[in-house]
Amino acid sequence: MTLFRKLYLNPRFFWILSAVGIVYIVAFFIPLMLYIAHGLLFLLAVAGILDMLLLFLPKDALAAQRALPEKFSNGDENLVNITVKNLYPITIGLHIIDEVPFQFQERNFLLNATLSSRKSLTLQYALHPKSRGEYHFGGLQIFAHSALGLVAKRYTFQQGAVLPCYPSFIHLQRYELMALQNEFLLGGIRKIRRLGHTMEFEQIKEYVPGDDIRTINWKATSKRNQLMVNQYQEEKSQRIFMLIDKGRTMQMPFDGLSLLDYSINATMALSHIILKKGDRAGVLSFSRKAENTVPAEGGMKQLKKISDAFYNLQTDFAESDFGRLYQDTKRLISQRSLVVLFSNFETLDALNRQMKYLRGIAKNHLLVVVFFKNSELQKMMTSNPENIQEVYDGIIAEKFEMEKKLIIQELRKYGIYSVYTAPENLNIEVINKYLQIKARGIL
Repeated sequence: MTLFRKLYLNPRFFWILSAVGIVYIVAFFIPLMLYIAHGLLFLLAVAGILDMLLLFLPKDALAAQRALPEKFSNGDENLVNITVKNLYPITIGLHIIDEVPFQFQERNFLLNATLSSRKSLTLQYALHPKSRGEYHFGGLQIFAHSALGLVAKRYTFQQGAVLPCYPSFIHLQRYELMALQNEFLLGGIRKIRRLGHTMEFEQIKEYVPGDDIRTINWKATSKRNQLMVNQYQEEKSQRIFMLIDKGRTMQMPFDGLSLLDYSINATMALSHIILKKGDRAGVLSFSRKAENTVPAEGGMKQLKKISDAFYNLQTDFAESDFGRLYQDTKRLISQRSLVVLFSNFETLDALNRQMKYLRGIAKNHLLVVVFFKNSELQKMMTSNPENIQEVYDGIIAEKFEMEKKLIIQELRKYGIYSVYTAPENLNIEVINKYLQIKARGIL
């Protein structure tokens, strides 16, 4: 029974069998063809038996291993490697079917390869998860066949594997390098102009041409009998909190990811830069109340705490309670901090309903409100209308865009900073805003 469970007939076998059947049909009209048909059928049976012996006589003649990453990075390209070793004395063909998690909807997954005797081969494919949570892999199914290609033997490896999908972390090193240079490439290089310097003393050093003469330390100069200057560094250990709205407005999808997913990915990227800059990063999510709270702390272990807090966070489709958020921030954030609020306001009326609570938060903290451009509306505005309906759609899109601009002005009127960006540019934009605030020393 085990033999028949592993035995599969290839399409080549059925094509040849169909050809033999045609010869039998012709034999009804030409009796001599009957002998040829019997001969072909006999040769097919012998070749099939020989093919089975080549594949089934060697025991455990194929080894394979699927190498998965430790965890998936949401929204990014994640690579999976499959290594196969041929222990057969002959060259074999391989049809590889990896039972990937149902979330990817890969119904026709197939890798083909040819492998020489005693050789190994590594194949690679990419998966793009679009949601956080657990991903369950099935078995790694490999069908081996000889050069005859009549039958195949099925091998099953690594039956079942569970892989968690965390907020995006693959591109963190790239953002770190860009942040150290204090510039980001987004439609050209944007350099951040520094206003004066921060007042956190680092060391006294010898003057070199180009140093700010206002930083000359005259006491040290008199002692050393040469010009000495004070060197300052960016202030560190500042507290930055990221508040993520998980209400129903954050469920809106763009390119397969929801606004909540984009916000969590941006929080991970920003937290990484904050910690590298020596500041403290903290997070919380909110809808009806504050949840998934991680107090603001330093050290790279903090990044794992934040990742674990948002690993399986989902929207709850409720109306977010900004009044409760104001109370929770007063209770949880006792010292003045930079507060980055990820939410989405589509109209000025929606903002005005929450403005008193945002102003309350802004009294005690430096508040930055992050909200999103609607990519579909942007397309309507830039397309050339071809009929009356498209003209109406374009006008409505421009009205919504004007509402967004009014939201920015309203926030600015009360001293609240804003980031208005397309979801795909969110990571760079929020990091730019953080670096700008750091450079200007306004926290």
